Amino acid sequence: MLVKRLREAIAGRASNGELQDLIGNEIERFRAVGNLDALQGSDEWRVIARAMCLAEYEALERVVERDEGDYTGVIKAQILKDAELQVELTLPVSLTDLWDDYLKSRMQAGFMRDKGQRQRPVIDSLRKFLKQNDAARVTKKDLLSWRDMLMQTLTAKTVNDIYLSAMKSVFAWAVENDRLTENIAATVRQPKPRKVYGRERGYTAAEAETVLQASRSYEATPDEQGRVRESEKMVNVKRWVPIICAFTGARVSEIIQLRKEDVTQVGGLWMFRITPDAGTVKSGGYRDVPLHRQIVEEGFGEFVASAQPGPLFHNATEQEKFRSAAVIVSNKLSDWLRVSGLRPEGLQPNHAWRHRFKTSCRELGISDRVADAIQGHVGRTAADHYGDVTIKTKADAIEKLSEYRLR
Repeated sequence: MLVKRLREAIAGRASNGELQDLIGNEIERFRAVGNLDALQGSDEWRVIARAMCLAEYEALERVVERDEGDYTGVIKAQILKDAELQVELTLPVSLTDLWDDYLKSRMQAGFMRDKGQRQRPVIDSLRKFLKQNDAARVTKKDLLSWRDMLMQTLTAKTVNDIYLSAMKSVFAWAVENDRLTENIAATVRQPKPRKVYGRERGYTAAEAETVLQASRSYEATPDEQGRVRESEKMVNVKRWVPIICAFTGARVSEIIQLRKEDVTQVGGLWMFRITPDAGTVKSGGYRDVPLHRQIVEEGFGEFVASAQPGPLFHNATEQEKFRSAAVIVSNKLSDWLRVSGLRPEGLQPNHAWRHRFKTSCRELGISDRVADAIQGHVGRTAADHYGDVTIKTKADAIEKLSEYRLR
């Protein structure tokens, strides 16, 4: 009799009252522990009730099979097979191991040459917030709460573009590699206010000359006891990095990462190579950049010749520490420009050179493709990846740039 009633329920022919008699108490137990909130008699409730009747029917079949000597216990109903698979896929997944495997995969593919140093604090922050290390237990609600916590101390751009972006990538990789069933970070975002600029984003010609004059005449200042506490390399940063950025539009950290061996002279042309071997390169690969004649005339070649092998502008000796050392020195350079009153209001003092360089190139009729190749900007269209911007093309473009009045 029970078997017949269960078959009727599974087929959808049982009334709400009949379903309640068959399985209602079990559903109420689920409701009592907070596992469901479907109202009795609703479509959702009936779906749940029928599924539980199917489970009961399958259980009875296993009993009959065992009575007849069959102990295989093979599940027949697809819905129960899917449920069993879901249980397997929701076994604990170490967030730490997930990150390590994701990092290894990205590095094998040629990405994340900094070994994930930028993203590692993201994973550590999430683990600390969750107070647990199971990625399978992380919910969208968890990430939303984490995001709100981060917003108390970080900018919207940092939260969205670094923290949330990193987690989206990690969870997406986990889904693609059957480590998780869902990327719960996919739709978690932090809105960013549109940035309003009250002026151009690059130095004007007058502002650039003011900074470069202060840079080229810079001397370390002794303290009250007559001792010079500033390192020689930091003095060289202030003397050389601004003018190199002015004529190349390179990222400040890329210039601060330069090593003696990265600067060469070929056929009378001075040039330097920005390479991942010296630190982080945002575009991923190396690029060669010619030096403007004014930098050479100011004695940069002699400075490089007299330098010790290794980094020219920071003291790190291990490659894995080059990036962090360059960031620290970049910040010190920015602080000097700010404290000295050399930073115009509304400008990012280091990044402003990249804007000025691109503006100068456009005024001189130098194509954006060439300027991008010098600066390390990735091409915007598929056509930009065809053909090469040769070192001669770059040198011809850089030589068109006017000299600055430094004295």
